[in-house]
Amino acid sequence: MPADRDSALRELLAFYQEAGADTAIGEQPVDRLAEDAGSLPPPEPARSAPTAVRADRVEERGLPPMPPAPVAPDAAVMAARETARSAASLEELRAILDRFEGCALRTTATQLVFADGNPSARVMFVGEAPGRDEDLEGKPFVGRSGKLLDRMMAAIGLDRTSAYIANVVPWRPPGNRTPTPQESAICLPFTLRQIELANPDVLVCLGNPSTQTLLATKEGITRTRGRWFIFHTGKREIRAMPTFHPAFLLRNPLSKRLAWRDFLAIKKVLAQARS
Repeated sequence: MPADRDSALRELLAFYQEAGADTAIGEQPVDRLAEDAGSLPPPEPARSAPTAVRADRVEERGLPPMPPAPVAPDAAVMAARETARSAASLEELRAILDRFEGCALRTTATQLVFADGNPSARVMFVGEAPGRDEDLEGKPFVGRSGKLLDRMMAAIGLDRTSAYIANVVPWRPPGNRTPTPQESAICLPFTLRQIELANPDVLVCLGNPSTQTLLATKEGITRTRGRWFIFHTGKREIRAMPTFHPAFLLRNPLSKRLAWRDFLAIKKVLAQARS
């Protein structure tokens, strides 16, 4: 088979899958919207195990088999809760998450972006989802917003050896779009277990999605930032501070003065807990 035809078949199968066509009902394509509908042959009866037949035919043509149907969102959330609870360490959690197939984002992302920094640190920063740079490097907050976060941490005496950094969603959404509520719900059990295993003294929620997801609030970030909340890790209660996401501050530099107040409050709490 010529290479160009092989490539065209692959693209066509991918298009049909994305369009939701997953069952073949005939050997030849039929235009059922034609004017003379009465002359069209009746559809062939449904065959048993159509997916298996289709996969065999695809393999006969030298193409890879079609992937399995996506898991229902509710089932994926339940599976995430069960598998996340089974992790006894952050290393196990990362390995489990890397194999987890319940979130479709893993099929479009380059790689898993689990965490960066010191997992034994007393402060943990959690953002929303990786961007392009993070997706390529496999670490959170390494782009422009990451550089700003580094400067903000340095201003209160922190760096990546004294802080732990992660995201609610560990895979980059296509085009850097906002994760859907379903995607966040599927990934949340892993993030909660990650926070529980890291067991920081202070949790910093970067941005509105992280704040609303982790602190179960519907208030916007302009109302929640600068206020202390109680976060239940599963083992104990820790203090949580919402603040603006560095990406927001890059677009709205006048808000940096408010974020600076939040970071000073974080510094004060860390100093009190240390003394």
